[in-house]
Amino acid sequence: MASGADSGGRNPALDQDTDVPENPAYEFAEFGAGCFWGVELAFQRLAGVVKTEVGYSQGHTPDPTYKQVCSGTTNHVEVVRVVFDPKLCPYTNLLSLLWSRIDPTSINRQGEDVGAQYRSGIYYFNEAQARLAHESKEAKKLELKDKEVVTEIVAAKRFYRAEEYHQQYLEKGGGLGLKQSAQKGCTDPIRCYG
Repeated sequence: MASGADSGGRNPALDQDTDVPENPAYEFAEFGAGCFWGVELAFQRLAGVVKTEVGYSQGHTPDPTYKQVCSGTTNHVEVVRVVFDPKLCPYTNLLSLLWSRIDPTSINRQGEDVGAQYRSGIYYFNEAQARLAHESKEAKKLELKDKEVVTEIVAAKRFYRAEEYHQQYLEKGGGLGLKQSAQKGCTDPIRCYG
C-alpha cells in the first residue's frame, strides 16, 4: 500500500480540497509563500479578509506534523488559508499581496527558508481563481522580463491545519513574546522570529 493510502489504495492527502467557508458569501484562497507566520499576518491585515489559518497542503502524507513537513519527506507546502469576502476584497487583492511578499523566481526557497515546504504557490478553489492566478503570473513574468517565474498554480489539495501554536503566531507574540498588530490596514513591518 502506498504511503498514506487507505485500504482502497486511495490517498486522502491527494484529494481536492472541497471545504467551503461557513458563510456562503465568503470564499477560500490558499497560498504558499515561505514560512507561513509572516504571510499569515500580512493577510490578517488586509481589509475583507475574515479569517486566516495556517497549515499544510499539496503533499502526500495524511495528517502531517510540522516535524514531518520540515523533514522534506511529505512534499507539503506551508500554506495560509484565507477566508475572504469577495465584495470587500477581490481575489486580485490577495494575489497582489502574495506577489509583494515572495521572490517568485526562487525554487523551494523564500529568503532564509529553504526546502520544498517553502515553495511559492497559488492553490485555487475554482476556475475563476485559476484564471486570475494565471493572469497575475503572466503579468509578473512581464514585469520581471527575462527571469523565470516558478510559483506553482494548481488546484488546492486537502488542507491539514497546523498545530495550534502556529496559528496567528506573530500576532500572539511568537517565541519572543513580542506581539505584532493584525489590525486591518496596519503597515508596521512584519518581523519573523521563532
